[in-house]
Amino acid sequence: MHELLIATTNQGKLREFSAIFAGLPLTIHSLRDRMIDDDVEETGTTFAENARLKAEYYARRSGIVALADDSGLEVAALGGEPGVYSARYAGAGATDAQRNAFLLEKLHGIPFHARLARFICVIAVATPDGAVAYAEGVLPGVIEFEPRGTGGFGYDPLFYLLDEHATLAEISADRKNQISHRARAAQAARSILEHLATSGEIHDGERTTA
Repeated sequence: MHELLIATTNQGKLREFSAIFAGLPLTIHSLRDRMIDDDVEETGTTFAENARLKAEYYARRSGIVALADDSGLEVAALGGEPGVYSARYAGAGATDAQRNAFLLEKLHGIPFHARLARFICVIAVATPDGAVAYAEGVLPGVIEFEPRGTGGFGYDPLFYLLDEHATLAEISADRKNQISHRARAAQAARSILEHLATSGEIHDGERTTA
């Protein structure tokens, strides 16, 4: 049985990953299980770079294979902003409401059909000896003109899903966890972990997308 460290302190994210990876012959650990409370500065300019920085650090720190993710929102009309700066787009310490208001201000006057956006999540799986594989999940949508719904967090109330006829904040948590960018990335990462479980190694540089 191989060991896998899920490099997050977010218990909801840990449960989501654990559920998707259920059935694999892996013993899953959290940072709390390994008594690791170090933070990794996300200095990368892409989601993949930030995910790799965290996965590599925690793999070396723990001595076992580590999985880390980075995610955010990209809006086509804004040249891909806010991207890796999604959490701090309206400044350090801004609330979700303030970030949403800032995004709407940036999109003022832009019609609905030109407000295309996507949520992206990139997962990096790293071994202690430095091999890294990646999985990516993408969720396309359109930015609404005002917040709708009370569920979710972050930009969810503005992110309209054409197939659902609702924003991410208007659908159930269960449905969101089935279709979200993070869920799709985790499903893509499952194939990497299946290979790890059977061979004890990963294909360095491998990329899978869902």
